[in-house]
Amino acid sequence: MEPNDTISDASAGTAGDAPAAPVRPRPRGRTALLIAAAALLGISGGTAVGYGIQAERPPTPLPALSQTELAYPAKALPADEVPAPLPASQDRQVKTDGDLRKLLVDRPAGWSDDKEADWLDDGWMSVGALAREFDDEGGMLEDFLESDIRRVAGAAWTKGADREAVIHLVQYSSGADTAAADLADGQRSYMAGEKYAGNEGDLVKGSGEGRYYVYGVERKPGYLPFYRARAIMHRGDIMVDIFMYDTRPISKKDIRTLAERQLERL
Repeated sequence: MEPNDTISDASAGTAGDAPAAPVRPRPRGRTALLIAAAALLGISGGTAVGYGIQAERPPTPLPALSQTELAYPAKALPADEVPAPLPASQDRQVKTDGDLRKLLVDRPAGWSDDKEADWLDDGWMSVGALAREFDDEGGMLEDFLESDIRRVAGAAWTKGADREAVIHLVQYSSGADTAAADLADGQRSYMAGEKYAGNEGDLVKGSGEGRYYVYGVERKPGYLPFYRARAIMHRGDIMVDIFMYDTRPISKKDIRTLAERQLERL
């Protein structure tokens, strides 16, 4: 499913085919009855012989339910041999289990918080608010819940007269397998369409499959030109979606820099 526009974001043969082989007619009358009776006797006889052979065979012993050798050490390691836990800087789960809002990239210099972003509540975004930004609101809400979505953090900034930036960090529960990657893949899958960016985008360095896109300008009589850019990527159980809007051109560097900084923060 894609965000809606309000987010300022066996075949039949042809006449030339070779004629089909004639179909052999089904037997009728007494002949059919004789064939059916012979088939029934054959099945019954074969079944009886099979049961007889099986009954004369000795029973096959089942494997033991308990295993004598388990893959555990005979005793616990001494205290001085137990490996130390990873430091927080290397343990990704420690970072993502904390306050998700702290993983949002810092507001760049020259930008201000968007006071009109009523979809944000102290840096948090409800799942329902996120679903409303898609064409199929109900379908996306159902998909989020079935995928065990955990929480959504967000930021909204403004710069100058018309430039805006929005960031969503969509986190799934740790047991949700590839939910974050699947959401990112699904969003990237349609971006090359004419209704959207109209191009394949560029890779976000160090993100794996993450990409950023610059849309073509939209012009309507009586309105200022509308420019958009977007970056879509994921890291572990977090999907990252970044949008930029303006009435003036947005360069690739603008969206790429913000995407790279957010990825580094994760």
